[in-house]
Amino acid sequence: MSKVAVIMGSTSDMPVMQDAIDILKGFDIEVEVDIVSAHRTPEKLFEYGKKAHERGIKVIIAGAGGAAHLPGMIASLSPLPVIGVPVKSSNSIDGWDSVLSILQMPGGVPVATVALNGAKNAGILAAQIIGTADKCTLDKVIFYKEGLKQKVLKGAEDLKKEK
Repeated sequence: MSKVAVIMGSTSDMPVMQDAIDILKGFDIEVEVDIVSAHRTPEKLFEYGKKAHERGIKVIIAGAGGAAHLPGMIASLSPLPVIGVPVKSSNSIDGWDSVLSILQMPGGVPVATVALNGAKNAGILAAQIIGTADKCTLDKVIFYKEGLKQKVLKGAEDLKKEK
């Protein structure tokens, strides 16, 4: 079974990152959740980044606020795809510092970056990545996207009925 890691710099990021956990569980993808601080536990960060693929992790979702070094540092250490979630935290500059820290990576160290507090999209993107090699997950993503489409079409129909 494919596994996705959802890591964050502190427990204060959990309300945002829970959206990624929930969507992944909805796709029946095993999720490993951990706190890995780039600044407070650098040894753990190095060990985590270097060894995640050995534990069956296929994608890492890393959420961070403020200076937001976690996604980039994990990407520098791991051969796995990393999806960064900028978190609007109490010490951020309206979230822009987090967005730019994760988005502006140097060549050779890519981090896929979702919107500010966009953990749900990070979970969906991770499922899509897993789906490239797992037909069951791919079918669930297709079904999910069809559900989004049907919701919009129903909303449009309901709007027409109201007029």
